[in-house]
Amino acid sequence: MDYYIPPLARLIEQFEKLPGIGHKTARRLAFYVLRSPEGEAEKFADAILSAKQLIKYCRVCQNITDTEICSICESDRRDRSIICVMENPKDVVSLEKTGEYHGLYHVLHGAISPMDGVGPEDIKIPELLSRLKDNTVSEVIMATNPNIEGEATAMYISRLIKPLGIRVTRIAHGVPVGGDLEYADEVTLSRAIEGRREM
Repeated sequence: MDYYIPPLARLIEQFEKLPGIGHKTARRLAFYVLRSPEGEAEKFADAILSAKQLIKYCRVCQNITDTEICSICESDRRDRSIICVMENPKDVVSLEKTGEYHGLYHVLHGAISPMDGVGPEDIKIPELLSRLKDNTVSEVIMATNPNIEGEATAMYISRLIKPLGIRVTRIAHGVPVGGDLEYADEVTLSRAIEGRREM
């Protein structure tokens, strides 16, 4: 038996596709949108479409941006001899909030996970290696998540970089194993970046 008219059912179904949103929350969000003034609903829909159309990857570091090169890569205040390798753009935001790191970034957009069919060729490793060819980088910090996939990715990349004579370090495990950088607080992330170690 269908409890909802088709337009409402479709809206609930779309909300359910969001991570961490179950049926009850999706239903609550859908009814909230229905109760909202039409102008607010249009702003919400426009924000989604605008983000999808305007956000792209930085040509240098692969972080998300709305320009060809992101503001971090463009900045002349950043230490260009260090690159911190992150799994996702949201991890960059988490580390930037600490105010402790002043180098550049490289975003992989995932981690090696054979169980999920994600191999080295499916993430932004070639782009990272290309950045290391000009001999300006002296250290690469592996800041992938401290879980099985993140550790495997860090080890794989470090094996590719070490023959280039570039120091490869790993952030210290002030971040809990099995946790995501996105949920770590600023103090924990600061200690992790300060206590990084050679790989």
